Amino acid sequence: MTRLSKTGRTHALILTLLLLAGCTEQREDTAPGNAVYYWRTDLRLDSTERVFLSRYNINKVYCRYFDVVMGDDGQPRPNATITFSDTLPEGVELVPTVYITEDCMHEAHDSLAGLIVRRIQQMNETNDIHGIREIQIDCDYTSRSRKVYYDFLRAVANSSLSTLHSSLLSTTIRLHQLSMPAPPADYGVLMIYNTGDPRRFMERNPILDIRDVAPYLSRLDGYPLPLAAAYPVFQWIRNIRGVRVEHTVEAEEILRVKRAVEKKRPDLNRSIITYHLDKDNINRYKPETYEEIYHH
Repeated sequence: MTRLSKTGRTHALILTLLLLAGCTEQREDTAPGNAVYYWRTDLRLDSTERVFLSRYNINKVYCRYFDVVMGDDGQPRPNATITFSDTLPEGVELVPTVYITEDCMHEAHDSLAGLIVRRIQQMNETNDIHGIREIQIDCDYTSRSRKVYYDFLRAVANSSLSTLHSSLLSTTIRLHQLSMPAPPADYGVLMIYNTGDPRRFMERNPILDIRDVAPYLSRLDGYPLPLAAAYPVFQWIRNIRGVRVEHTVEAEEILRVKRAVEKKRPDLNRSIITYHLDKDNINRYKPETYEEIYHH
């Protein structure tokens, strides 16, 4: 048996610790857990929503702080900023989330990343929100806007680290974006909803249909970014030519899609999110459905 010298054993121990540290960091980025999106313009939880967070062991809330839209002057500006009338239960992590319209990424806006991060910081200070360790950017970027968006994400990460001292940056990934190079983020949230063409609503549910998801499944196992998965529990009500049309996904369809994506990429059951936290959405499905959605 080969014996290591004292120096060799020390070096081996250091190498092992470094490897373990690296693995710990990777697990932190893609840590298993249940989460929800919160997409209303006032953070206010009723008793049903609080029970939901506790019952399904929700440990993270991706909370939309504001949108960024293109103004009439051709410059991005904030819109629909949230107010905080309430706080999350103790032990539930809040992730500031900003939705940016794709046209804001058609050209570079050099100061935009810093302005967004500072606005998040100001909102945190005003509302006595502490312990932010992650922010998320949501954008339906295309091949046209991808380069500008990826440069923007790098700037957000740098600004966030220096201003908010938050070490994690996540971004949303839509199914059609799986064909592009992965964005410069710690992980992505695969948004498995709004998958269909709203104009074909008589043929397929535009919120979710396995037939619209299936063509993208082959890209999942090779996608080089850690992923969480977000599933729809909302209802979409539209007025089409004077007729009220309600789109609601059947529970079995959500679970059918979940099984299909996890078969292609098993780690997608590590971190599961529903969109979005709302009393009506909670009551739309049986508790057993939510138990299956959040099953790891």
